[in-house]
Amino acid sequence: MKNKKYSLEDKILLAHGSGGKLMHQLLKEIIFKKFRNPILEAAEDAAIFRVLGKLALTTDSFVVKPLFFPGGDIGKLSICGTINDLAMMGAIPKYITVSCIIAEGFPIRTLEKIVSSIANTARQAKVDIIAGDFKVVEKNACDQIFINTSGIGLIEHSLNLSCSNVKVGDCIIINGTIGDHAASIMSARKSFGIESKIKSDCACLHRLVQEILKVSDEIHALRDPTRGGVATTLNEIAIASSVEMVIEEEQLPIRKSVLALCELLGIDPIYLANEGKVLVFCPEKEAENILSVMKRHPLGKNAAVIGRVTSKNKASVLLKTKIGSTRIIEMLTGEQLPRIC
Repeated sequence: MKNKKYSLEDKILLAHGSGGKLMHQLLKEIIFKKFRNPILEAAEDAAIFRVLGKLALTTDSFVVKPLFFPGGDIGKLSICGTINDLAMMGAIPKYITVSCIIAEGFPIRTLEKIVSSIANTARQAKVDIIAGDFKVVEKNACDQIFINTSGIGLIEHSLNLSCSNVKVGDCIIINGTIGDHAASIMSARKSFGIESKIKSDCACLHRLVQEILKVSDEIHALRDPTRGGVATTLNEIAIASSVEMVIEEEQLPIRKSVLALCELLGIDPIYLANEGKVLVFCPEKEAENILSVMKRHPLGKNAAVIGRVTSKNKASVLLKTKIGSTRIIEMLTGEQLPRIC
């Protein structure tokens, strides 16, 4: 990715928060440059450090519209998203902090519903919420409610799980259907005049990840394809490991209802956000065991091998289409759908 020189006229766009090229460029040229240190520059989903043991730390912010959608709400989303970032490092989540920024005039009963959802999701995940903050701003200073979280997890394995650790020959596995979360948000907005029963895949993945770590000690990388979808996440990994990978379009698990919505709106489902999916990179000999464990878990019934890492020293993602042709899959370059996670 080429370096970008920002001028006084440059402004933050919605696309800077999409998870695509503009966001990565901004992080590289401003955030990472100013905060430079080895832990941050690893650019993983959670920071790894040692304090009387090996820990993972992550922080995230959640802005979604509408606040309540089929399969979840901003409260559930904030806990699942935090836990999943820890899970991608193989960490067992232990503690979370929750901070809210709320606009004046926000209904207290709505806040109570969101807080109850946060509490129930954390309780089911066996994670304690141990600190937080609460701020109220002027009515037009924010869009209803923003939630910021931090999470700490304990790492008990000795694997080097990293997006820079992917090897040639690795299989790429996903635990289920893609695009469900973003599709549910689109349907819930009703701005397209579309009625749909699509539910978000919003879920905590830590127990599924722990199950697959029990059957394989050769997994190279785990990543949850949230903003920018599967396509952008695969590109991030291809760049970090300097590898080329080929994805089989025919093997991508996509619900018919999601596919129909995408075809209607002219959207590619591989760029849609997910909130309950994990991409697993592992040697081919490990793939069958991992796939078998996934399929026995409620969050992995539709798991599939979707591609392979084919060569080194060329960072790219290719899609082999159903008709046998091949096309390049790039990072999301604009804002496909704002306020999804």
